[in-house]
Amino acid sequence: MYPRLIRPLLFLFPPEWIHRAVAAIMPVFFSIPGMAPLFRRHYLVRDPALGRTVFGIHFPNPVGIAAGFDKKATLYNALSCFGFGHIEIGTVTPLSQEGNPRPRLFRLPKDKALINRMGFNNQGIEAFVKNLKKKQPKVIIGGNIGKNTLTPNEQAADDYCLCFEKLFDLVDYFVVNVSCPNIKDLNKLQDRPALTAILKALQEINQDKPMAKPILLKVSPDLDHAQLDEVMEIVYETKLDGIVATNTSTQRDSLSSSPATLEKIGQGGLSGKPLNEKATNVIAYIHRKSGGTIPIIGVGGIFGPGDALKKIRAGASLVQVYTGLVYSGPSIAKKINHAIRHEH
Repeated sequence: MYPRLIRPLLFLFPPEWIHRAVAAIMPVFFSIPGMAPLFRRHYLVRDPALGRTVFGIHFPNPVGIAAGFDKKATLYNALSCFGFGHIEIGTVTPLSQEGNPRPRLFRLPKDKALINRMGFNNQGIEAFVKNLKKKQPKVIIGGNIGKNTLTPNEQAADDYCLCFEKLFDLVDYFVVNVSCPNIKDLNKLQDRPALTAILKALQEINQDKPMAKPILLKVSPDLDHAQLDEVMEIVYETKLDGIVATNTSTQRDSLSSSPATLEKIGQGGLSGKPLNEKATNVIAYIHRKSGGTIPIIGVGGIFGPGDALKKIRAGASLVQVYTGLVYSGPSIAKKINHAIRHEH
């Protein structure tokens, strides 16, 4: 029903507008008595065989939602009703910011892809924390943290540390986002000295807590093998707990959409089907080169069971979807979990 009826209807509207509308409706809909349990019964695959203990956390199943869908920390419980085992919320920054000018989110239906240049639009850490405290999470929560656009890179560690401190008691794990292509000069934080400084500052706070929380690094799909080798060295040096592979891409290789369409859209991070193989290759390289010692959350181009299984076979312990949810619909986690269960 979703691909034939609901998706064409949704695609009649601008993508950011429809996302905002869905985000406004979902919490209200699931506040109706009986709705959440009804949807959970339909979408949640309950099987102990699906459980995964990764970086010290037990996940009921390996399928989650990637950061970017729930930017305000208002949708996590509603999204969990569709059978996801974890929700990554954010990216959140210390101060509220509007992000980049609209339009900034675009569909490429021929490629089953999206291009976004949202620019870390969010309400800021205080509103984020308030929303999390308002509704107790019923699902494992990852906190994706970033820096404000106006914060100089030399002071970036302060932004990451502030978000980390504020969220520490409210999320189960953290993801450090220095690889989003839509923030000016953010990619410079992937350089070894800058990144190491940020991660060491976070770990210093983390290790002072009664019980440390897992910290992961989200990496770009556009890194070459030498750069990935350096990332792994940083992971070992700063004692990170894992890698999220991957973020969106700035490359436009082998797309079916016309050059005129792409030129009209302009810059932004590409997600969806075109990233499938690229993200899987990054996962496979990290897994092989690290000897499986670095836990990986696989993201990029997962549109169904086959895509997810390839990433798990390549070395991902968990997988996340975003664009696949937009194109394939709310049953995607259920279908993937059934396939994983049957494979075992």
